[in-house]
Amino acid sequence: MRSSRTIRLDVRPYHERGEEPFEAIMAAVDALKERDQFLLVNSFEPKPLYAVLRKRGFSYTAAKVGENEWRVLFTRDGAPDPQQCTPATQA
Repeated sequence: MRSSRTIRLDVRPYHERGEEPFEAIMAAVDALKERDQFLLVNSFEPKPLYAVLRKRGFSYTAAKVGENEWRVLFTRDGAPDPQQCTPATQA
């Protein structure tokens, strides 16, 4: 069963400004509905975030899609749609 929508957050501008995006990430996660997916775009693989969101019931699929671009798709149902992480899919 597919999610109803994918919420995308690109946190690279936060890093460019020297800001910590954790609060924005958690706000986006808190706003998700039951079947929503969360697509995080980052300049590096956010490994510490995996454990935080795993405790909240999320699984993930990560893909490096460029020199400075990682896409990590978080889902609650454990069945992420890997197409959301590919460079061809621009949200």
